Amino acid sequence: MRSRLPRTACLLRIVALCILLTHAAAYFGLTGREPLVFLPGPLSNEAPTGKAHLKQCEQMSLTRRQKRMCRREPGLAETLRESVRLSLLECRYQFRNERWNCSLDGRGSLLKRAFKETAFLLAVSSAALTHALAKACSSGRMERCTCDDSPGIQHREAWQWGVCGDNLKYSTKFLKKFLGQKRVSKDLRAQIDAHNINVGIRAVKSGLKTTCKCHGVSGSCAVRTCWKQLSPFHDTGRLLKYRYDNSMRVLSVTNAATGETELAGHRRHSQSLRNTDLVYLEDSPSFCRPSRYSPGTGGRSCTKDTSCQSLCCGRGHNTAMRLTSLSCHCQVRWCCHVECQTCVREEEVYTCKIAQGTRSPHAKRKPQTPA
Repeated sequence: MRSRLPRTACLLRIVALCILLTHAAAYFGLTGREPLVFLPGPLSNEAPTGKAHLKQCEQMSLTRRQKRMCRREPGLAETLRESVRLSLLECRYQFRNERWNCSLDGRGSLLKRAFKETAFLLAVSSAALTHALAKACSSGRMERCTCDDSPGIQHREAWQWGVCGDNLKYSTKFLKKFLGQKRVSKDLRAQIDAHNINVGIRAVKSGLKTTCKCHGVSGSCAVRTCWKQLSPFHDTGRLLKYRYDNSMRVLSVTNAATGETELAGHRRHSQSLRNTDLVYLEDSPSFCRPSRYSPGTGGRSCTKDTSCQSLCCGRGHNTAMRLTSLSCHCQVRWCCHVECQTCVREEEVYTCKIAQGTRSPHAKRKPQTPA
């Protein structure tokens, strides 16, 4: 009997003997089908007018239900693209010195496995979408939501003073509806993916702070307004990278009291599983050599004293000299500008050696000549 898997995990049972994570289903982000051939810049403060947002919705790889929601909500299409931009840039930044550097090469094969890298991709995608939706509400880019409406926060007063709380409550509710998050499947892989998605959402929630501002004559606090504000997404990315570094391998156990299957930490982990831990099912490859999961580390730049040894996987590194231009001998001129000279400096650059028997990731394939 085929089990129904939650759409939030983008899982479809392709054959009876295996379950593959496909990037063609209901999730959106680094784990979606979106090709990411371009990255939009930061969003404007105004939602698209007329039929512009309808065209944007149709261009995205969404389900029919998601496209209907997108068409009803001007500004949602740009918010979705902003979430992809956030997640990709943050993922690349956090793994810039790692063997796996969030490369899009091999992403499809990687998502079919339950590695810790897959866990991070799910978490950072859901976190970016949660963050982008909350920011879109507070900035007025979406019509069906506005400032945060948590109890005890002076919204009207805050609005009058030109501030608006990030609406995380609406963002989380809308996100679950958009992703179709319902009951959790009994399938182990689906449970793991759903768990990691929720870890990303919780990471955003943990960065929600109450910010207050005083108003009054000569700086007195005669009137104080408070609102909810999200931390910069870089803080969320740093937290998720910490969760990745301390992720847990899990297995499925049966709860004796309820008879339901649930996740539990592997024997090698002494601590119990928490709802903030990223989890995985199988150990990751080394990512040292080109494979279906990554292009390898050959040709990657590294830092001689800190990252070359690990990043180059013991193959050693090449040293080259290059000339760089930089500003120097700067002076402040009256009034209000700085004049600098341009200096040229020679510096050493280190790149990992290519593994024997493999092609350089930057080498061009030669055309084959007919025999």
